Amino acid sequence: MAKIIFTDSAGTQREVEAKAGTSIMEAAVQNMVPEIDADCGGACACATCHVYIGQEWLGKLKTMDDMEESMLDFAEGVQDNSRLSCQILMSDELDGITVKTPESQ
Repeated sequence: MAKIIFTDSAGTQREVEAKAGTSIMEAAVQNMVPEIDADCGGACACATCHVYIGQEWLGKLKTMDDMEESMLDFAEGVQDNSRLSCQILMSDELDGITVKTPESQ
């Protein structure tokens, strides 16, 4: 199991564990992490699982595809480290990844 460290917009941290192959969004929903709505259930058809990935982790992630990039156009407050958490699958390499949630989706 790999650890994900979520920090919400108020600065509260939550540490959750996720099995390899589980998306960050799924781990957030299963552990009731606030500020991740996940309206489409992980189909990359909305941007309600928008998160900010810790800069030091960006190089370890799979490159963003066109669909994810297109969906981020609908997200509020997009930054250079913005990703859709439904598109990031956990692995041992991502153990300890830091993720911040935006105030609104």
